[in-house]
Amino acid sequence: MGVEIKENRVSDAEFEEMKGFVFDYLAASVENEEEGGRMRWYPWHSAEYRHNHILNVVELATEIAENEGADVDVTRVAALFHDVAKLEADQELHAEAGARVAREYLSSRGEYPESFVSQVCRAIERHSYQGDLHDVSLETQCLIEADLLDKVGANGATLMLLRMGYEARTHMEADEIVERVLERGIDAANRVESDTAESIAHQRLKRVRWFREWLQDEIAGMGD
Repeated sequence: MGVEIKENRVSDAEFEEMKGFVFDYLAASVENEEEGGRMRWYPWHSAEYRHNHILNVVELATEIAENEGADVDVTRVAALFHDVAKLEADQELHAEAGARVAREYLSSRGEYPESFVSQVCRAIERHSYQGDLHDVSLETQCLIEADLLDKVGANGATLMLLRMGYEARTHMEADEIVERVLERGIDAANRVESDTAESIAHQRLKRVRWFREWLQDEIAGMGD
């Protein structure tokens, strides 16, 4: 029996070009919206934040795919385009819109096989799927797990604490906010299926628990 040899369909140079395209697309989405765009007063709804989230998801999804035997190129390209339409489409429609952008890009910028393009677009379309992860392809599962994990841990805690400032809340409420991050992380850990994603989730949850303990130790009256 022969061993299948998988060659990278996407070179590092091509992937870097895709990154630039995705950021430019996000930036144009903001510029083209009237009245500053949906919830633009929160900085994490900016092109810069959304692009950073996307790159975080790319890194996580690639790690999961490599360890779990998924097609890495399909996974990382899908991760890169998964939120490309987030700032211009309604939340419930952004996955399908992102898949259309990805298909147009991949079909016009390179000689990628149709099977590859279809796998990428299918993963993007289903990355918001809320059902059992056994029902989706392994590449889609890796993307969903990575998307869940980005807001777990130190990153999630930081984002929620920043949000406190925009809501004019005091640091005395920080334990409540961190508790919410912890609850979200526990939900994510319960939903992921792969061993790699479970390991990442538990590591990040441990960091949040440490931070909560430090807050309760240092701020009078907290945790009583």
